[in-house]
Formats: sequence, structure tokens, C-alpha cells
Amino acid sequence: MRWLRPAEAAASRSKARWAFDGLVALVAGASALPSVIHDNPHPPVAAIPVLAVLVAPLVVRRLYPVPVLAWLLVGTVLSGSWNDHVIPGLALLIALYTVASMQPRRDAIIAAGVLEAVVIVAAVKVSAAGFWYDAIFVSGLVGAGLGLGLYASTRRAYLAELHDRAERLERERDQQGELAAAAERARIAREMHDVVAHHLTVMVALSDGAIAATASSPERGIEVMRTVSATGRRALADTRRLLGVLRQDPSAAAEAGGRHPVPDLAELDALLERVRAAGLPTTFEVHGVTADVPAGVQLTVYRLVQEALTNSLKHAGEDARAAVRLKYLPHELQLDVVDDGAGASAPAPVGVGSGLTGMRERVHAYGGAITAGPGPSSGWRVSARLRLDETDSA
Repeated sequence: MRWLRPAEAAASRSKARWAFDGLVALVAGASALPSVIHDNPHPPVAAIPVLAVLVAPLVVRRLYPVPVLAWLLVGTVLSGSWNDHVIPGLALLIALYTVASMQPRRDAIIAAGVLEAVVIVAAVKVSAAGFWYDAIFVSGLVGAGLGLGLYASTRRAYLAELHDRAERLERERDQQGELAAAAERARIAREMHDVVAHHLTVMVALSDGAIAATASSPERGIEVMRTVSATGRRALADTRRLLGVLRQDPSAAAEAGGRHPVPDLAELDALLERVRAAGLPTTFEVHGVTADVPAGVQLTVYRLVQEALTNSLKHAGEDARAAVRLKYLPHELQLDVVDDGAGASAPAPVGVGSGLTGMRERVHAYGGAITAGPGPSSGWRVSARLRLDETDSA
């Protein structure tokens, strides 16, 4: 039977709680002593021991609230029948309060109803003529005990709900932090792929050119190697800037980010010059009325051009040429990067690896679309459309 099961674990109770409940039992017993000693001219010798036996279970009232109240009710009826001065009234109210505060509301109302019935019967028995006055007064005490217990139960449930909500919010905050960290790691991975792959590809192409030029023109070979060195320093600087966001010191990361602004459309010319120097002739065309392009979209366009031209350097083959076209449309920006090289017949097409995946993620983050594949006759084509009226559609 559920009423006989402990309401809380005895092993988890602290000494302070045991001491407090013991003190409550002593106070409840002491409150009944005046009626036993002073109101009774000849109190029986067994009155005080009986009273002690009645109130002693209050020590475990929070372990067994219903059995303790039942014990007090039955014991009070029996002791009142034996001697109507041995009535632990305060102990009954404390037991009712405990039931109301720790048990379901239905149990509390049933317990209050049983106690109220006992009170009415006792009032009628003690003072048959004016029992209404005593019954109303004691009924008020029963109602107060029930109300305080229900209030304590409601408040405990409210605090438990607040605690549970705080834990849920904390878990959600941690989850959001983990998601943000995962997104940041993915962003850094894309940036590292774009930066390192591009610069290394350019350096490899320049080094091959320097080897070929050194035999016939040492001065030209030295000039190309200077370009290789500059490209390597730029790659190192970009890598340091990206890794700076992983530092635990936010001020250091912010300072690193402040020293190295993210690339934008204005840096496309410098990017194309490096590609041309690496041996891939590239043209650049802009069509339409220049619009106000958000910084995030500018970075995306820059990285798309960088990745597409890096792949052209790797796979287009010798004597290939490339073209970059920007077209401003209403609320959109269209980018096309094409080359006339090996295209789909190349041994490692653009789709291999994380390059195309990274480009798609960048474009989709701004509500755009991207296609990549062989050109109509030869070569490879990357085409993307990015929205300009929404900065983040993810």
C-alpha cells in the first residue's frame, strides 16, 4: 500500500532534520501537558507516558505522514475515551500539515475530513449544549493546518519546477554552446581548406615555373621564388589569423581578428594576380549596377573564387585559361568561374574532397544555390547565386 511506503529515504536525512523533528515532537507533547496536569485535579499516573507514546511518532512524520496521522487519530480517540484531558491537539495539527504538504491533495483532503469528523464528535461529546463554538474554533484550526500544508506543497512543487527549468535551460545553453562550437569548427575547417589549399597550390605552380625558368633565365627564377616566398608568408599570416579564434583568451583572438580583416570583393584583384602569376591566365568581368553587398556575402564570393581557381590550377592542365564573372541582379549576386581546361576528364575533379561541400555550405548559409560541373564543350564551370536581401537564411 502506497501510504505505508516511506515518503523520503531515511538514509538521506541529515542529523539536523532528525533533531528538528524530535524538537517538534517535544513541543507538541509539552503543549498538551497543561491540560493533563492543571485542568485535571487528579491526573492519572499513566497520563504523561500515554501522551509521550502518542506524540513520539512525530519524529518520523516526514517518513510516514499518513501512518503517523492515523496513529495519532486512533490514539487520541482511545486516550480521550479513557481521559478527556489527554488530547494532543497540536500533534494532530502538525500531522495533518505534514500529510497535506507531502502527500497528494486528495489524500490531504481525506485526512482533513476524517480529522474534522473526529473533532465534531468530540465536541458533541464534551459539550453537548454549546458544541458549536468549540467545533467552529477547532474546525478553523483544522482548516489552517490543511491550508498551510497545501501551500507548502504548492511552493515546494513550484520551486522544484523552477529548479528543473533552470537545469533544462542550463542543458540547452550547453547544447547551444556545443552546436556553436561545432559550427565554428566547421567554419574554421572551411577557411583552412580554402586558404591552405589555395596558397599551397599557387606555391607549387610557382615553384614548377621557377624550376623551368632557372635554366634559361636565373633572374626570372629568382623573381618567381620571391613570389613563392611572399605567398608562403601570406599563407602563414592567414593561418595564424584563423587559428587565433581558437585561443582561450577572447581579447587575443579579437586582437588577431582586428589585425587581419576578412577578405572582401576589393581583394579579388590581388587574388587573381596571384593566380595569374602561378600560370593560369584569368580574366575578371563585372556586369550590372554595383550593389551594397553584405560583408558575409563578400567573404563567400571571395572564397568561392579562391576555391574554384585553386581547382583550376590543380586540374585544368597546361595552356588553360579561366574567367571570373560577377553579375549584379535585383536582390541577387551571380558568380560564374569557368575554365577551358581538362574539366571532367581530369584525374581529380572539383567534386572530390571537401572543396565543393564547403562551397555549398557557404552559399546555402546565405539562401543561395550553387552548381558545379563540366562546361558545355570543355573545362569546368562553377556557378552560384547569392541573395543580397537576407544576411542569414540558415
